[in-house]
Amino acid sequence: MKAAFYEGFGPAQEVLRIGDVATPDPGPGEVLVRLRASGVNPSDVKLRAGARPGAVMAYPRVIPHSDGAGEIAAVGEGVDRAVGARVWVWNANWQRAFGTSADYVCLPSEQVVELPDGVSFAAGACLGIPAMTAAYALDGVIAGQTVLVTGGAGAVGRYACQMAALMGARVITTVSSKDKAAHSGCEEWINYREADVSAAVMDMTNGDGIDRIVDVDFAANQDVAVACLRPGGTVSSYASASVVTPELQFYPLMFKDITLRMLIVYQLTGTRRAPVQERLQGWLRDGALSHAPVTSGGLEAIAAAHDLVAAGDKLGTVVLEV
Repeated sequence: MKAAFYEGFGPAQEVLRIGDVATPDPGPGEVLVRLRASGVNPSDVKLRAGARPGAVMAYPRVIPHSDGAGEIAAVGEGVDRAVGARVWVWNANWQRAFGTSADYVCLPSEQVVELPDGVSFAAGACLGIPAMTAAYALDGVIAGQTVLVTGGAGAVGRYACQMAALMGARVITTVSSKDKAAHSGCEEWINYREADVSAAVMDMTNGDGIDRIVDVDFAANQDVAVACLRPGGTVSSYASASVVTPELQFYPLMFKDITLRMLIVYQLTGTRRAPVQERLQGWLRDGALSHAPVTSGGLEAIAAAHDLVAAGDKLGTVVLEV
């Protein structure tokens, strides 16, 4: 099969290669998926660049990308799944050498999920990290609450805006332009470059504040959490790029009884994952979500796709067509 891979960390244009590798065979409990789309997430780009703290090449060759979508091509012993069924996959490259930037991927059956007929393969390649992160960050939200989504034009933020509204919450988001506000789909928004976010949130809520922040940058928005969260509120944060190890405002958060949730969907497995994933599946079956794949060519375009993600100015999730 054809695959894109790297054998050492470095710039995308220098280390990513296309070549022939052996097609995997599904073992007991596994499913072989013929991939049609491969999602490129910031975590994939950082891993290939060696940008994670303490990064070492865990395998001599890595086929990158954790997200993808396609069709079941074969099943292993003990697996009752229909060959030809449309599916999306998650955690393909998490602690494994073989991700979705290839014609095929072999995974445990639980990591291969039904893709409803109305959802494209490109959209399916956006689900494993962006959509599941958003759904997990909103776990526990109830109708009538107010949710602030920071970075609503981002891949996770855009899903979070939609999902919070579907859960019956009032949604406010922060963006850096009118165009990004339109992309987020959120009617209530704040331009964080032009306004004091804390003051704007309190004004928009008549001083009541918010119940939850779905947060793209914990360090940058900790002051907003302290100022705007109601007692008993929650911070659901999935990144802190501006300061990787920020100082925690412990007592201001403690005296408001704030819950801090630091999220990473790679660790979301088993019984913790099941209800979040089923909620997402319900929205997919109902056609309730819009998706924003940025299709960027086939496997031969992988280096350019990684550079596009690293540049940070795309709107949506970069997807390769396999």
